[in-house]
Amino acid sequence: PGAESTTWITNSMIKAYKQLHQVGLASSIEVWDGEALVGGLYGVTQGAVFCGESMFHQVNNASKLAFWGLVQHMKRYNLAFIDCQLENPHLTSLGCKTISRSAFLDKLKRAQELETEHSIWQSQPINY
Repeated sequence: PGAESTTWITNSMIKAYKQLHQVGLASSIEVWDGEALVGGLYGVTQGAVFCGESMFHQVNNASKLAFWGLVQHMKRYNLAFIDCQLENPHLTSLGCKTISRSAFLDKLKRAQELETEHSIWQSQPINY
């Protein structure tokens, strides 16, 4: 059985995200405990904006740690914002806020004016 039997993330989505990753548009923030991947998130990057797609955890709070790592990375490089796409209690607990479509489009337009080095999304392990 493939991914389609256990998750909403279908095999065709996996293929598409692998292709996006190969061209540098999809990124993941991962939390490892030794050799075990225990949490993380992934999304599509467009310049100074990170469009989050999904989060997971195998250990309590591991996805929160990944989100914190993403925020720190974005602050370090003066990036614009994270598009979480959906409001839910988990994201709200992390400080995410719903904004109007017009406010989102304004923020997106301003973010497009920021110059962002594409290389900032390449592998940059941080050990804590």
